[in-house]
Amino acid sequence: MVHVSVRGIFLTLCLTPSTLSGLHPECEYIFQLEKEERQCLQYISEQENRSAEGCWPFWDAVTCWPHAVVGETVQRVCPAVFSLFKNNSGSVSRNCTDGGWSRLFPPYHIACKVEDDIPETEEAYFATVRVIYTIGYSISLVVLTLAVLILLLFRKLRCARNFIHIQLFVTFILKAVAVFVKDAALFSSDDTNHCTLSTVACKAAVVFCHYCVMANFFWLLVEALYLNSLLLSSFYHSHRCLWGFSLLGWGVPVLFIVLWIASRVYFEDTECWDINEESPYWWIIKGPIVVSIAVNFMLFMNIIRILIQKLNPRLIQFNNSSQYRRLMKSTLLLIPLFGTHYMFFSFLPDYFSVNLRFYIELCVGSFQGLLVAILYCFLNQEVQKEVHMQWLRWQETSYGVVSPAPKGSQMDTPF
Repeated sequence: MVHVSVRGIFLTLCLTPSTLSGLHPECEYIFQLEKEERQCLQYISEQENRSAEGCWPFWDAVTCWPHAVVGETVQRVCPAVFSLFKNNSGSVSRNCTDGGWSRLFPPYHIACKVEDDIPETEEAYFATVRVIYTIGYSISLVVLTLAVLILLLFRKLRCARNFIHIQLFVTFILKAVAVFVKDAALFSSDDTNHCTLSTVACKAAVVFCHYCVMANFFWLLVEALYLNSLLLSSFYHSHRCLWGFSLLGWGVPVLFIVLWIASRVYFEDTECWDINEESPYWWIIKGPIVVSIAVNFMLFMNIIRILIQKLNPRLIQFNNSSQYRRLMKSTLLLIPLFGTHYMFFSFLPDYFSVNLRFYIELCVGSFQGLLVAILYCFLNQEVQKEVHMQWLRWQETSYGVVSPAPKGSQMDTPF
């Protein structure tokens, strides 16, 4: 298997809730063989009381051969594990002779047409995905950091809504950092056995990745809750309210992550904690994420309903019309970034359009933080005016030059 394919697949498993329960392709091959071997050994133990005549059942490291009488030819279809590489319907055979089982005919690599490597086109696809997501997360990391600094440094920009925006920016920053940390911990060498790797560093990287993803989803939920509250009322967001939002965004993910860590330590301390196939404990993480996605989607629909009502000329006052029109324009641009596209993927089977998941979660998803920073910060008219005013003061102090007043952006995001 190609190293970059496993790397891309693991990234997808880390960054999307819908496919996190899957296996790496090369690991799936190994674990499926181990599962079939256990079943075969159990079958062999059940046959111990049978007659010793003929050929005894055995495991040849790929296929389980049943008991057979002398002179019998046993034919077995190609093992299901080979379908991971290429769809085929071949078969292999062995003769039961007086001297025991004969050699396999034809050999597995001929009968089952097993290819050692994935096609070059697929290898190029994964390599391209890797380049795109690396560029996306790198750019997002820089732009998000700049946005956080702007919102923190300018006193006039310190308010409840920008406090929430900063937390969301930080989750996107942590999400990008988690990708690079995980790469360093798990994929620093091509010789690393990803299927059996079980170190404190790799487990910590997986835990950190899961926490960043959960925190990101919950702060997207906080943004949606805050936006709903702005549309429903104009109540004052006290420090107690902000503490509640902080507890939801940062504290709730900690609770579920701790529960998941405890379940893995005591019940499933296997590999690097990145394989969750058929694991009931995985829902400790996936469940809250899916719930947050569903709630976010309902809040999105509620926002659309409120805006439609607010923008009805017969129901609003003239002086509020422009305000709500700007709010609708901004909301329609920002709400898709609240994770509403995850609503589609969360309830589809894991095997549905894997390449499409790769593209959306790794390529498009890596630029999500960049888009959020642009829409929440750099296109906000209030931010632009404050930055421009600071620039004017600096010019006046340094050179005694006064520039013309800023016109501001047409894209105003009042929330």
